[in-house]
Amino acid sequence: MSSFDSDEDQMEMEEFPDGDEEFCVQTYVPNYGTLSGKEQHAVELGPCSKESTLLVGSKYGVEFNGNEDSVFFADGQRRIDFILVYEEEQRKQGDQKKMRSILSKKRKRALFQENLKAAGLQIEATRSILDFKTIFLKLHAPWEVLCRYAEVLHIKLPLFCNDLKPKTSTFNCITKLFSVDEEKIPPEDEYFTAPFEMNRIKSFHTQNRDAFFTPATRSRIVNYILNRSEYKRGKPSKFGITKLLDSNTYKAAYTLHDCKFNQKSSDPLCPNERLLLYQEWAHPKNFYKLQPLDLIRKYYGEKIGIYFAWLGFYTGMLAIAGFTGLLCFIFGILTMDHNTWSQEVCDPEIGGRLIMCPQCDRDCFYWRLNITCQSSRKLSIFDNYGTLAYAVFMAIWVTVFLEFWKRRQAELEYEWDTVELEQEEPRRAEYEAKCTMRRKNPITQEEEMVPYTACGKCMRIFCGGTTVLFWISLIIASVVAIIVYRLAVFFEFSVNLPKAMDNDLEPLKDYLTPQMATTVTASLINFVFIMILNIIYERVAILITDFELPRTQTDYENSLTLKMFLFQFVNYYSSCFYIAFFKGKIVGYPGEPVYWLGRFRNEECDPGGCLIELTTQLLIVMGGKAIWNNIQEVLIPWLKNLISRCKTKSSENVLPRWEQDYQLQSISKLGLFYEYLEMVIQFGFATIFVASFPLAPLLALINNIIEIRVDAWKITTQFRRILPAKAQDIGAWLPILNGVAVFAAVTNALIIAFTSDMIPRLVYYWTLSVEPYGEYSGPTMRGYTNSTLSVFRIADFSNISKPIKFPPWFDPETHTTCRYRDLRYPPGHPLEYYHSLYFWHIMAAKLAFIIVMEHVVFGVKFLVSYWIPDVPKHIKEQIKREKYLTQKILHESHLSQWHNKMTDATKSLMKGSVSLKEHSKDMDI
Repeated sequence: MSSFDSDEDQMEMEEFPDGDEEFCVQTYVPNYGTLSGKEQHAVELGPCSKESTLLVGSKYGVEFNGNEDSVFFADGQRRIDFILVYEEEQRKQGDQKKMRSILSKKRKRALFQENLKAAGLQIEATRSILDFKTIFLKLHAPWEVLCRYAEVLHIKLPLFCNDLKPKTSTFNCITKLFSVDEEKIPPEDEYFTAPFEMNRIKSFHTQNRDAFFTPATRSRIVNYILNRSEYKRGKPSKFGITKLLDSNTYKAAYTLHDCKFNQKSSDPLCPNERLLLYQEWAHPKNFYKLQPLDLIRKYYGEKIGIYFAWLGFYTGMLAIAGFTGLLCFIFGILTMDHNTWSQEVCDPEIGGRLIMCPQCDRDCFYWRLNITCQSSRKLSIFDNYGTLAYAVFMAIWVTVFLEFWKRRQAELEYEWDTVELEQEEPRRAEYEAKCTMRRKNPITQEEEMVPYTACGKCMRIFCGGTTVLFWISLIIASVVAIIVYRLAVFFEFSVNLPKAMDNDLEPLKDYLTPQMATTVTASLINFVFIMILNIIYERVAILITDFELPRTQTDYENSLTLKMFLFQFVNYYSSCFYIAFFKGKIVGYPGEPVYWLGRFRNEECDPGGCLIELTTQLLIVMGGKAIWNNIQEVLIPWLKNLISRCKTKSSENVLPRWEQDYQLQSISKLGLFYEYLEMVIQFGFATIFVASFPLAPLLALINNIIEIRVDAWKITTQFRRILPAKAQDIGAWLPILNGVAVFAAVTNALIIAFTSDMIPRLVYYWTLSVEPYGEYSGPTMRGYTNSTLSVFRIADFSNISKPIKFPPWFDPETHTTCRYRDLRYPPGHPLEYYHSLYFWHIMAAKLAFIIVMEHVVFGVKFLVSYWIPDVPKHIKEQIKREKYLTQKILHESHLSQWHNKMTDATKSLMKGSVSLKEHSKDMDI
């Protein structure tokens, strides 16, 4: 099917029968603002007119005046608030379908621009310097339009200077070292603000009209108009710039950067905010400095500002967690050579004499325990008492981080005027287009238009939820496939890997074990699966959310956030959960192993446990994810811009500001969403599995220090200016972070209890090593390795699992038993091969530890949440002060004026000079 075979395109083509091209010119006349002379006449004839082409010739609209830094109309007075770009399509004789499609697009543009002019916007057209077919439409919102829509959008604007003294912190002397240079980026003046009202404009701080509406606010207002202007008469659902961009009627719609990122503007009135952001924020030399959040918010809007504020706060808190994790890691290295259980594994007289049972059927060999010496030593770095203390510390750290972020977020909500944003947010244009049903509003008791009934909404949500569950089931299926791969390939590695180790690879023999080879290859394949499923599901989630039709943009993003996070959570963490809680737990014993699908023997952990495999999995997934994201977010846009610059360098023409920005990449509508998602998934890696990998927070810290500057560099230099948007907070991500924090506390307790050997070692040290259970007079770890390995009689092997090959040192006549990792009664015992009493003691200790740790962690979380208020006291005072001033200045002054008029009217009536009817015209009652 061609691009013109859709229902809508077919309807559009039917409006232009063959030979009726001039119908567009006669009926739909585009408006391009006030131009002069022949330019005005030529442009108003419309882009679909043959006459316009003849009159304009090489000119279209207003010619570029040569000032590459200008962000104003040709008159130098009216500021450019938005840019629309389209291309004049070439007509092909004989291709009627293509002809009618071209005329349809021209008609849409003409009517759309006519409605923009009717809404009060002024338009100026300029032809591209590089490509004659490309037309740039510059939009300007006059003062009256800005005031009218500021009132419609309830935009808060300056009312009165903030007369409260700013709160000084005891840490100012420290933070000053990391703050931005105030001489280059001075702090902004603080004002009390109130929703704008046109009839009370004198009460607002409007001395400087040019600065009253910031460029970000101006662009936001124009974008609101663009999203609600119709492009087809008689079709209420045919409106909005988004649909015109999707149909390729317009090529781009964006706001302008104020200057080049690496060069100061020639305009003396230009604030050069982009240059300042690059020099003081995006440049790598500023990696240790705090971010200029107020300038970020002013230039890019509150939505971008709140993201970088959260990312900077999270990174600062990670510094504490990362430093503590580094100390834990150093403690593990220092105590590595003093671990008795690790020394016993490496001791030729202990580990060298313990013959282990084969880990697969028939073709696997018997092996000695001391070949796992290196993995046991590495395991002792992470599996020690320091890790236990660090896991408890991280559970408390998460709570402190979230509680202090709530306080910081409350400060930003007040400073950036987003406290009551939920009440102000308008409905999405896509939602309004589908409003065809009437419903009585339970609050206003007035009828309003809605797109669906309550039952219809439930059906949409049900369909969306079912689709998400289906995709999660696909992830589980992929994890099962990885498990089957691990089981199958472990058998091959066990048989063939020792043979492949020639003399050149002999030094790697202690490191490249069948378990390690299986873990690394399975992790790499799992990572590829994760990336493929992410790409596919991303589009599915957007389609589902579009189908649900959320009311506001915040509702839309929250719904998409929940879907994407649930999917990504299962996608990224499922393999880690398998290794942590399922691998090696249900394997049976050598005489009666457990099989998957009746064919594949369940894989076992290393004698030291599965913790080192979990650490390997985390490293591969975290590292691979960081590399992939940087390639996708930074390298690809940089290469595209590099190619574009190489093409434009061949031209010696000076490019205007709007054409320079057009050469940059456009950022996705969900670009910020993916940044949040990336960081929240990282937050999960740094907290959920911290008991297995204490260095995770440190790696996250290093990544985030780079991430902040890379993201800043990317949006400042490689992308068009992001459309400013309001945001009260980080949205649905905060409850998700709270959920991850609770989940992390439970998961770390389970990892310590069931994945690591911490609890068995503690039970052995304090109970089973001393009399009457042990042979030592005092607590010791000697003999621990032998106590954790059960005995199996070789004669009890079944025909299916009995090994057919033996290593050279193995003698079947003298070696009648082998050892395996479990706690079962030995052969000859009345309950041979059943779990021993030791096993149940340890199980009881594990469950007790989980209960105690969870109660301690959640008790501390509750106390921290109770002691730390969500809103600081000084912010509460300023909010009350602002409400008081709003009441006094806007409402009481209005009442005072009304009272004075009433007094004057009463006096006049008493004197009989005027009638009540005459005075009532002047009274605003």
